[in-house]
Amino acid sequence: MLSLVDKDRIIEMAWEDRTPFEAILFQFGLSEAEVIELMRQHLKPSSFRLWRKRVNSGVSQKHLKKRNPEIDRFKCSRQRQITHNKISKR
Repeated sequence: MLSLVDKDRIIEMAWEDRTPFEAILFQFGLSEAEVIELMRQHLKPSSFRLWRKRVNSGVSQKHLKKRNPEIDRFKCSRQRQITHNKISKR
């Protein structure tokens, strides 16, 4: 059972074009099909359709096979490390 915080983070990761489904599987143990079902349950129908259209387009890099092989990380190299601060994103 996923907590509300975990569900929010998974949805956030799914929205990000550069975060592959494999990263979500690695972090939370959810397959692509489970992520799709979670998105279907928690997004408005129109938002879900837009997300699916974007994921299935050539723009998204949600699948490692579609990614540039030079990209071998889950996040941007310039992204700040999250510390134990109460507010990590400002």
